[in-house]
Amino acid sequence: MPAGFHPLEIAEVRREIRDAVSLRFQVPDELAEAFRYTPGQHITLRATIDGEDVRRNYSICTAPQDKELRVAIKRVAGGQFSTWANTELTPGQMLDVMVPHGSFTWQFDPSASRQYAAFAGGSGITPILSLVKTALATEPDSRFVLLYGNRSSDSVMFLEEIAELKNYFMGRFQCFHFLEDEESSVELFNGRLDAEKIGEILSSIVEPESIDVAFICGPGPMMDAAESGLLGAGVPEDKILIERFTVGKMSAEQLQVARELEQSAAGKPVVLTIDGRKRKITFDPSKETILENARAAGVPAPYACKAGVCATCRAKVRKGEVKMLQNYGLSPEEVEQGYVLTCQAVPVSDEVELDFDA
Repeated sequence: MPAGFHPLEIAEVRREIRDAVSLRFQVPDELAEAFRYTPGQHITLRATIDGEDVRRNYSICTAPQDKELRVAIKRVAGGQFSTWANTELTPGQMLDVMVPHGSFTWQFDPSASRQYAAFAGGSGITPILSLVKTALATEPDSRFVLLYGNRSSDSVMFLEEIAELKNYFMGRFQCFHFLEDEESSVELFNGRLDAEKIGEILSSIVEPESIDVAFICGPGPMMDAAESGLLGAGVPEDKILIERFTVGKMSAEQLQVARELEQSAAGKPVVLTIDGRKRKITFDPSKETILENARAAGVPAPYACKAGVCATCRAKVRKGEVKMLQNYGLSPEEVEQGYVLTCQAVPVSDEVELDFDA
């Protein structure tokens, strides 16, 4: 079994909307501590589909106080895992599940009185919902406003649950829905969450100066627009948390820099610690990253997206220096502590040691 994965039984498969299901896993008592999570984190699912090892990351949509582990999987066009999950999975089946990880989270404080804001689009609601529920339950003096964009009302995930939260936490939780393909009598709520719409929101519904923490998750253009709008409105960068499911391709210039960096690392030794054992490999630039070199050498290094987003492949630099080509999965604090994404890492110094167990 790959490092960090455990076979868990699917306790429930629930149809959330036409093209999305949620899976609730049965976590045995002996793994309860390992699968303890903080709101906003995700898990990696692993399955063999048509003979291929397929891994995908899905955000946990429940909150710790719910005492259950559930993820939602929205079917996407051409999505091998999401299609399989939406059509083939049933209760009682086993899936390999990696323990929760991810830095899209916040330390909630019962004594705090904060104003939270979140911009979510489509399935980007999954980690946001966990954060909303935790904030409202943990901080009785805090308020939360959710700006949620979708194509139509029948594509809104967790619509009823969000409505129940509004009713239960009346006065502390607001949710505004924005629909692209349906029109309401209020023009502001029509159309997608683009730069213009977000500008209108920040000048009417939400007062930027009141925001203590903002969360963003959804399609790339929406996240870019929300981040830009918040920064432009004066919200400090360190108070804006972003969770990306995917990233765009590197530019020609970035690719050229990456290839040059890889070539300069040719032949450099890299020592890897995983599951308490050390393994020495020699960097081959044709494999491009430390992760791919490790996999080629038979080292069971954990991974999922391989795009610098999920942080499944995170390791700590114990010796030497490495450079990351991209980083969307580690917080500035984690980078400061010496963590790197091995799927984006190339050795720079002549001696490098990385610890996957840290």
